[in-house]
Amino acid sequence: MRKWLYLLLILIPFTAFSQGENAVWLLGDQFYQFDKGRMTFDTISYSYQKEFRKMAFLGTEATISDRNGNFLMSSNGVWIANATNDTMLNGGGLNPGPEVNSNPNGLLLPYANVFVPFPGDTNKYVLLHHTARFDGYGYISNELLFTIIDKLGDGGLGSVITKNDTILNDTLNYGIGVCKHANGRDWWVVMQKHNTDLLIIVLVTPSGIQQVSTQHLNIPYSWYNVTHLTFSQSGNQFSYFRYDSTSVASTVLLFDFDRCSGMFTNPRVIPLTTSSYLWGLSFSPSGQFLYANTSSYLFQIDVNTLQVDTVATYDGFCYPNNPWCTTFFNEYLAANGKIYITSGSSSQHIHEMNYPDSAGTACDLQQHAIFLDMWNFRAVPNHPNYHLGPVIGSICDSLSVGQEEYYSQIQNFQISPNPLKDGPLNIIYLLPQNQPGTFELYDLNGKIIYQQKLPPWSSMQSISFPNLRAGLYSCVIRAGGSVVSRKLMKM
Repeated sequence: MRKWLYLLLILIPFTAFSQGENAVWLLGDQFYQFDKGRMTFDTISYSYQKEFRKMAFLGTEATISDRNGNFLMSSNGVWIANATNDTMLNGGGLNPGPEVNSNPNGLLLPYANVFVPFPGDTNKYVLLHHTARFDGYGYISNELLFTIIDKLGDGGLGSVITKNDTILNDTLNYGIGVCKHANGRDWWVVMQKHNTDLLIIVLVTPSGIQQVSTQHLNIPYSWYNVTHLTFSQSGNQFSYFRYDSTSVASTVLLFDFDRCSGMFTNPRVIPLTTSSYLWGLSFSPSGQFLYANTSSYLFQIDVNTLQVDTVATYDGFCYPNNPWCTTFFNEYLAANGKIYITSGSSSQHIHEMNYPDSAGTACDLQQHAIFLDMWNFRAVPNHPNYHLGPVIGSICDSLSVGQEEYYSQIQNFQISPNPLKDGPLNIIYLLPQNQPGTFELYDLNGKIIYQQKLPPWSSMQSISFPNLRAGLYSCVIRAGGSVVSRKLMKM
């Protein structure tokens, strides 16, 4: 039966689409007059298209879509664009200061801004952002700012209603980390104080900034190059990297994170290189592995054993020739569960890792696998796990209003159209929080004829069955010990 099922899945082509806030990655470089690109992700693949737009990127990129994957807005740290890629109403003039004056087409700093839904208000979004100044040795930031957007403004294109409001003033390393609070609504925001082991922790609630606290990590502190302060998809792990200012020896720092208290524990220090900067950092979808890279090497860290493997070495590829080389730079865990890596200079290719949850070289990094036919420079979106819900049963799982999407059982399973004629079957569902699921299609004899995995936190798919015969079928979703079914008539 299993061999027959695998053969059937190979022979029957299908497409599946899932949407969410992290559906879109905008590609391009600093020159606004050149062609740009866009990758739109579902849970198994992506689509790519070239486009012309005014917004360019150097290193700072924030994008967000609505929960159905409809693109809403973007920012390069200098201004905010709406869904039409034009300047959002009142969206200019972000981060006023010398860095923007020197880089009017986009800030250079990775992970220096991020969009999140405003807690408790489905019509508003928050842009958390900062800039930096060069002090003669490296870049440090002096503030963390926030800007609020009303998505209903300007006829539905959005409008900025407050801008460049200061959350905190301090000497900070650049990079912003964000994770959903254990109540499934609020947001933890993290930055590191420059030249210290101190993390500054901000809590964003429906009332705005409710809490600003600090925590000493009691480990060697980082100089200048903190960029990607990253959380695992489950939110229970946190990592960033540091380097020694004299030898450039680079180290990854790994912690447990309590989404309820906002506290970091169990520090682990993982040396990786003795003379190279680290640039990119990302967790695998399950959180089992952590990836970090220099410009020439990609490392995989098992977060349980702390074993380090070198899983890829830059192959020297340049296109069309030097200096447009596809070295390793920023990493991005996309909605399809794959990790993408950009290059340190303008390039027409990006790298693709197909199986991030597989150990060693089985993670399958394909260098310069995707040809963009346009110039792309470094930038990747700073996307937290927008779909992360409450920690069910914890003392922080105390909300009842606006949290109906988070359950311990499968909820709200719907299929349409029904009867099904031509075209795809649309399914909507709410999985148990933090649990993956499986969609199955059975005929009247109870024989399974189609099966597809549903990633954790997904809520929508569109599935095509090109060779499905007319008749009555059962659609089944299994997740976390819960099973639901619906009858489907195929005309």
